[in-house]
Amino acid sequence: MESTQPRPTFPELVALVDAILDDCDDNVPCIAKKLDALDADTRNELLVSDLLNAWQIFYFMFRTDPDLLTRERMELEPASSLANGLMIEETDLLEMYFAIRGAVPVIVVHDGDKTVATFTGKSAYAQGREVLLKPEYL
Repeated sequence: MESTQPRPTFPELVALVDAILDDCDDNVPCIAKKLDALDADTRNELLVSDLLNAWQIFYFMFRTDPDLLTRERMELEPASSLANGLMIEETDLLEMYFAIRGAVPVIVVHDGDKTVATFTGKSAYAQGREVLLKPEYL
């Protein structure tokens, strides 16, 4: 079923994000609530845009706060990097990537040569961390 609303223009998206950031300051839970209130088409445009950062999208998707290093990595990356996947955590053996595919969060655990596990949806991050921290589950 196609939306009857026209796709928002880039200037409209910029104005919308500016208003969200003005209302929320740097409060990421507040930003997530504002994203929840948007229509799906507009929100989906923002999920992989340069207007928000990967940390804001990560929190919106998983409603959890990762460790400080992981958070800082994502704060420095635009949400647009999630279209290709962004390495967010690593151990000696494995790396974890966060991506957005069709407005769905994807967590991929990789060993450097091949994908060893892929998870989607709201529980993907927790599932990925289990594998990342306890690879014997594979």
